[in-house]
Amino acid sequence: MNASELEDSVISGEVVVKDGRLLDYISGREIPATPEEVGAVQPFVRQLVEDYGYPKGLIRTRPQWHVKASPSDRAKSYPVDIAVFADDPQRDDSLYIVVECKKPHRKDGRDQLEDYLRLSRASLGVWTNGAERLFLRKREANGKVTFEEIPNIPRFGQRVEDIGLFKRADLRATHNLKSVFRSARNYLAANAVGMTRDEPLAQQIINLIFCKIYDERFTRRDAVVSFRAGVGEDPSDVAKRIKGIFAQVVTTYDDVFSKSDRIDLDDRSISYVVGELQQYALIECERDVVGDAFETFIGPSLKGSQGQFFTPRNVTNLVRSLVRPKIGDMILDPACGSGGFLVEAMRALWSEVDAQADDLDWPDNERESEKQKAAIRQLRGIDKDEFLSKVAKAYMALLGDGRGGVFCENSLVPMSEWSPKTRQEVAVSEFDVIMTNPPFGKKLKITESGILEHYDLAQKWTKARGSDLYEMSSKTQDAQTPQILFIERCLNLLSDKGRMGIVLPESMLCNPSHRYIMQYILSRATIRAVISVHEDLFQPYTHAKTAVVLIENGIEPEGESHEVFMAVARWCGHDSRGHSIPYDDLPKISERWERYVGGEELDFDHLGFVINSSEIRDHIYLPKYYNPEIQESIETLSETHDLVRLGDLADSGAIEVSTGDEVGKLAYGTGGIPFIRTSDIANWQIKGDPKHGLSEEIYNSLSEKQNVEPGDILMVRDGTYLVGTCAIVTELDWRIVYQSHILKFKVVDKEVMHPNLLLALLSTPLVKSQIFAKRFTQDIIDTLGSRWQELILPVPKDLDLRDEITQNVTKTIELRRSASELTWQTVQKIAPVGVGDGVFEDGEDYGFGILNQ
Repeated sequence: MNASELEDSVISGEVVVKDGRLLDYISGREIPATPEEVGAVQPFVRQLVEDYGYPKGLIRTRPQWHVKASPSDRAKSYPVDIAVFADDPQRDDSLYIVVECKKPHRKDGRDQLEDYLRLSRASLGVWTNGAERLFLRKREANGKVTFEEIPNIPRFGQRVEDIGLFKRADLRATHNLKSVFRSARNYLAANAVGMTRDEPLAQQIINLIFCKIYDERFTRRDAVVSFRAGVGEDPSDVAKRIKGIFAQVVTTYDDVFSKSDRIDLDDRSISYVVGELQQYALIECERDVVGDAFETFIGPSLKGSQGQFFTPRNVTNLVRSLVRPKIGDMILDPACGSGGFLVEAMRALWSEVDAQADDLDWPDNERESEKQKAAIRQLRGIDKDEFLSKVAKAYMALLGDGRGGVFCENSLVPMSEWSPKTRQEVAVSEFDVIMTNPPFGKKLKITESGILEHYDLAQKWTKARGSDLYEMSSKTQDAQTPQILFIERCLNLLSDKGRMGIVLPESMLCNPSHRYIMQYILSRATIRAVISVHEDLFQPYTHAKTAVVLIENGIEPEGESHEVFMAVARWCGHDSRGHSIPYDDLPKISERWERYVGGEELDFDHLGFVINSSEIRDHIYLPKYYNPEIQESIETLSETHDLVRLGDLADSGAIEVSTGDEVGKLAYGTGGIPFIRTSDIANWQIKGDPKHGLSEEIYNSLSEKQNVEPGDILMVRDGTYLVGTCAIVTELDWRIVYQSHILKFKVVDKEVMHPNLLLALLSTPLVKSQIFAKRFTQDIIDTLGSRWQELILPVPKDLDLRDEITQNVTKTIELRRSASELTWQTVQKIAPVGVGDGVFEDGEDYGFGILNQ
């Protein structure tokens, strides 16, 4: 693999995997990408070189070094995952450190590691599974071998006895703290005494991180740091020293901590975390490095049940590029959670400061001073959760400052109920930029009348008579979801022409039931950009399909239109389980947006296209609905095809369209009449084994209304992946009942449109792509709704070609019918109809397609 192949590779941390193979960091050989290689061996061997300073020439991975499996094992049959040598990497007596990564559990790993150490010349050993680590020192005295757990291994050239005795000047920055932070966090989760819940554990982690930062900032460069754990040092002594530091932390960071805050971890756990972190200089690491590590550290405590999880970095980057924060902008996140958007805004401001400093050749101290001013003066965040607001403060303090602008309040209550300090810092019409991802989910409801009565969007809205517009009534709804109320609150907080980048449920942008919300937004503001993001974006926490929307406060003068930038992200950088994948459209969309606002002429596609606001139909702001690639495909067929709108066929009476009925679960299994659901439709036919049979009585009560006949076409209207799937009813399976999530197309005038031709047209890629564009997400399922009327059918102008298509479909149906009949005859030879459970009382042969056996 090389750099050009990176785009087609999976990146796991710092390890690049392609086609199940990776390049070994030490030898450069291509090796199988086993879980232990990707998650443990390669990350740790890189740390050995880059953090501990061991030369690659003294480390061996491939070919593997072997040690004895027993004293008499001359072949040395145990392979070592990583071998580190004191000098010559080819001699047994030079072996210094062995690293074991195969055993996934701590006890098994330790047992294996002790065997390696006992039967080799190595004096130090490491076990790691990628999530947790263990360091051992071998002692030999009086013919006995013992093992001592130590807080870490020495850096290259350092003695074991010097571990932890770092001067402030000895601490080093690193490019990757994730594995170190993850190891510390996972150790605590498994071993911390008296602490099992995630949130208290995360609070303890924050406490220790602040101890580390404080010690780095207030220790002279030539003095030994206090945040340390030495070899042989009693854990109680380490804990006592750290708790002493924390007492000073509480005084220094009184806006983050209260006097009641304590370090409650047991002494051994404190010593472990200190041992993992002690050699690094957190305040000298790149800010992104610390931010990534902090998210790794805190992330498991944010489960998402209340929308509490880190907004992915690619989303915060996208929102940053949309709102374009600049020096002087007041910036707010009124649902700041753990602080991701505030940190991204801080990065944007600091980038502006750096550009100005470079241009004016400022000295470093002036550059840093301006960055501090920007963070303190311009950033504000609110969250109602005390723990999350403390996480946000900690996150910002880690990266620089701005923590004083984070407040613990309920953003949705009347602002008069906020504390005086919050009211002083957060006011109506004050903010030039809002970046936010409000909590969403239909289970989250605001029901307090004292809150709802203050919001227009919490009132009941009804359609005006004779109009498609909605009117607000004087009645308050019983409940409203917070993300809807946040829209109104944010618009109130924005200054004139202020920009808001907000993550919203995609359904809000298109569903008829939410049209009053879009009408309200457009009565006060202008939508400048909408980017649909992949449904995996917030996985594994929630399935919600979302979009990122750029809203500018204030409306265009009457009669004027504007451009709306739209894009569809088909990849989001990870899969539904949260595992990294090498495909991510969001950075590409950000880049396309930057070029667009820069005035560059672009070739538009799904990664970015522009439509005029006058083209927006029915307040629908869903990007895929306006997919320019589909329109281009339709236009290319205009010379050879008649482009027929399906709704026009219905309006002319050439076809009739209806939906089915729901019968309730109690009706299932009452007889042999198939109840056809969406999952029973595939490959132009109704499946031969529908799971639910209905009684003759139920069938008779619905048969006249449903009026199913051979030649009718059933299409899935609601669902997930099946929307648009079609089947044609035949003489074998017309005695059925179909559910309400299915559309039925009945051809009335075969001279205008033959059923078999219609079936083929509905199955073309062009129509399928239109169906995808016109199906909207409602809760967790998609629906085509009444938008089937908008589908454009590409009917060939060549009449002979039409006949050929119709005949081919006829042959296909006949072949499938013959196959079904042959299958039915074969089954009959085994057991005649009526023999068995007695379901088919009249003994009539309805054909294999509808027998529910």
